[in-house]
Amino acid sequence: NIAPKWKQTEKYLQSLVDKVKASGAIGINFNKNNATKKLVNAFHKNGLLVSIWTVDKTRDMKKVFMILVAAAMAVTMLSCTNENGGVSGVKHVVMIGLDGLAGNTVEAADMPTVKMMMAEGAWTLQARSILPSSSACNWASMYMGVGPEMHGYNTWGSRTPDFPSIELGKNGIFPTILTVLREHTPEMNICAMYEWDVQGDLIDNKAATFYKHIPMGDSRSADITSAFTSYLKEHKPEFSMCIFDSPDVEGHGHGWGSEPYMNRLPELDAHIAKIVEATKEAGMYDETIFMIVSDHGGIGTGH
Repeated sequence: NIAPKWKQTEKYLQSLVDKVKASGAIGINFNKNNATKKLVNAFHKNGLLVSIWTVDKTRDMKKVFMILVAAAMAVTMLSCTNENGGVSGVKHVVMIGLDGLAGNTVEAADMPTVKMMMAEGAWTLQARSILPSSSACNWASMYMGVGPEMHGYNTWGSRTPDFPSIELGKNGIFPTILTVLREHTPEMNICAMYEWDVQGDLIDNKAATFYKHIPMGDSRSADITSAFTSYLKEHKPEFSMCIFDSPDVEGHGHGWGSEPYMNRLPELDAHIAKIVEATKEAGMYDETIFMIVSDHGGIGTGH
């Protein structure tokens, strides 16, 4: 049992962290009513996971979601400090998605930009996907902050919930990070671009300032990178996301860890490097947090 919020002193939180670590557990699961930023921070700073249950109302989900976002931002800022004083302030978040990037392929991958980010930031290659480990329901879970049992997306290409969502936002979809950001800061510039068209049905695109489906096609992602970097430089969005459909394509076509799969990773890394460079040209870089995320890995040609 977790103490009520008013009893969550630093001494109490440290004793709780010590107890969880001594038990050999990887984290803690508790009721939303006891969720505080201090509690989440205490566990994240010690490398422990946090899971919150019994989110039965939209307003409660938003409250918990904002606590976790704030805590993640704080941990990321702490992890990126350097001898020159660290991060002075964060005004922009750039989320880059690599569909099908398997954690167990990263170490051997030729991805200098991603590995530079790993060296300077916070990362894990051990995160588990939700089940089933299919694309749409995994992306939905990342965008919405809950699992299929709450948002209802449960198959590979779900464009609408396979069973009813427990709540719907004003745009007719379970609230996503875009939903929450738009309601929290109505004037925020939010940009979303993606190569797989199903993404548009998962993000609550009506909450975006600008969104666009740009298929990979023969350009091998050059088209989406060009459009995304142009938008960054022209509009300097506070929140932006660019979701590539690779290396999932190569994984299904040739196998996870195959030569075509591994050869695709340096190409994707080069696209990420162009996005990073665009933030520098826009004068955003020093005030930007980059998030590199994936929905699942794979075995053979499946996942």
